[in-house]
Amino acid sequence: MAEVPSTFQLERGASAPPFSLIDGLGNAHSLDQLANERRAVVIAFVCNHCPYVVHLADAMAQCANHYLARGVQFVAISANDVANYPADAPDHMVGFAKEHGWEFPYLYDESQEVAKAYGAACTPDFYVFDADLKLAYAGQFDSSRPGRGDAVTGDDLRAALDSILDSGEGPEQPWIPSTGCNIKWKPGNAPDYF
Repeated sequence: MAEVPSTFQLERGASAPPFSLIDGLGNAHSLDQLANERRAVVIAFVCNHCPYVVHLADAMAQCANHYLARGVQFVAISANDVANYPADAPDHMVGFAKEHGWEFPYLYDESQEVAKAYGAACTPDFYVFDADLKLAYAGQFDSSRPGRGDAVTGDDLRAALDSILDSGEGPEQPWIPSTGCNIKWKPGNAPDYF
């Protein structure tokens, strides 16, 4: 598996690109609805089959559950081409979320336009926005990677969230990029930055 890094297409302080997407059950969710009265929003581009996502999926649920009580909304988005990667199809997303204890929305970006708007390049790719939906952190969950045997802690994401919640500002740059499998773009749909 090739390890692809984040591209950091959004700059610190950039506004979160709006979206309205469906979950695996066909329910619509918009960014405005999900961010309503939240102190921070974590948007993670993921998919079901990526070993990098599977590696941290349980820890992501634990992190989300911990920060929900502190006013943080987590949202996962899959943008993979399901014609060529059927394991990532919306009907499989429901089971994946349940298996890993995800109680936050797991949405499907069929057009891949949301992934492009965020500059997402890999799965997982994390973006954290403050209460004003301004980018306060983009980067890795932690330094663990599948197959290396290191503990999955979520230290980098947790430190970013603590900084935002405690001071209103995210951590200083440079941020360490997330790495994982590349987003599976539909034929002819890969963005210029990829």
